[in-house]
Amino acid sequence: MTDDSPKPAKKPSRQQVYTLLVEVGRKEGDGLPPKSTGAALMIYASGVDEAEAVRETVAILKQADMAPLDVTGYGTLDERLADGQEIDEDERALMARALEENAVIVAQVTPFDD
Repeated sequence: MTDDSPKPAKKPSRQQVYTLLVEVGRKEGDGLPPKSTGAALMIYASGVDEAEAVRETVAILKQADMAPLDVTGYGTLDERLADGQEIDEDERALMARALEENAVIVAQVTPFDD
């Protein structure tokens, strides 16, 4: 017996890319400059919602021997544009890559020196 009913069309991805600012502390092997006390990381992370993007980001940073302390979400591309933010082509390209690869992309690292 075969089922000849049409297969449902694949649902479009509900993934979106979120802009996150993650503050990290020091941890052995974190790759930060020796005298820094931590860093701020600008990250583009995909997820079905911001909470998932944050969870995935924190998990990946911990795997990379980093010590995430705080995460601030700045929303999706559309949300940021609605807030009147200007987003350059390089930033848009990184966001598109994060969505395409279902990835967490660290766009910028700013070490803290006290």
